[in-house]
Amino acid sequence: MRILDTLGRLVVALVVAAVALVAGWTVFVDYPTSLTDLLGVLLVGAVVLAALRVGSNLAGSFFPSYNVAEVAVEGPISRDSGGGLASAPVGASADDIVEQIERADADRGADALLVKLNTPGGEIVPSQDIRLAAERFDGPTIAYATDLCASGGYEIASGCDELWAREGSIVGSIGVIGSRVNVSDLADRLGVEYEQLTAGEYKDAGTPLKELEENEREYLQGLIDDYYDQFVDGVAEGRDLDAETVRETEARVYLGTDALDLGLVDELGTREAVEDRLETELGTEVTVEEFQPERGLSRRLQGGTQRVAYAFGAGIAGTLTDGETPLDRW
Repeated sequence: MRILDTLGRLVVALVVAAVALVAGWTVFVDYPTSLTDLLGVLLVGAVVLAALRVGSNLAGSFFPSYNVAEVAVEGPISRDSGGGLASAPVGASADDIVEQIERADADRGADALLVKLNTPGGEIVPSQDIRLAAERFDGPTIAYATDLCASGGYEIASGCDELWAREGSIVGSIGVIGSRVNVSDLADRLGVEYEQLTAGEYKDAGTPLKELEENEREYLQGLIDDYYDQFVDGVAEGRDLDAETVRETEARVYLGTDALDLGLVDELGTREAVEDRLETELGTEVTVEEFQPERGLSRRLQGGTQRVAYAFGAGIAGTLTDGETPLDRW
């Protein structure tokens, strides 16, 4: 079957290229007598190259070269991990990952989804968005934890049919954290006064320039508790666990072996073992295709500019600190 698919893709690509060659030669060489032969040949070549690309895409659609789509969630999860001019563009962009999963779901070649996880978690709603996209995928879904699958990463994993990990993987942290900086004493020493101009009693709750009132503390803690309840209920439903069992973890992290004993993961194994499991699930040999985010020219240029700016800034910082940046010390 794989040989027939390969031959099919080759035939489609060659047919499209041949049609483009004939059409290009007719339009750019034979018909317009005012064009030079050299220009005509160059234009024909450009048309053929473009046609080869189109033909290759069409061939991939008609005769897929894979049957499992892989999407990676690596680094802190946020809505957009592009980073600013002063920070490295790292982390997992929820919008990009959701787009990849949806594209895989629409592709006739993706019979199953493999979600590779190596993340400490991140923002709540972006993590939920990735989980929902994995749940909507039409086919078997397996999450595979490499080094770290914590917090928002575990939220995503609980939306997949199975979760695999390594013996030494760190798994869990089913909890929510919120924090604030209190610099009111420092402001007093510096002679800085906080003047409230708000509408609504809790509009400035948590502002670092003033002490936190008890009713404000209860209000903010209530938000954290509500998020925690959502997290626990989602994990309990996705992992088929009792909600109280999930709460008893008290947001601890576990090595893969302990997580298996607690029912937080389904199996321990290598990447090869995961692919063997998918072959059993699909009943055929597995070929995995790693999906990447589709980005237009403007986003590519923006990302490139951010990387150059960050590298330039890191270079200056390295010179001023004798090769040691604040990130190296943390």
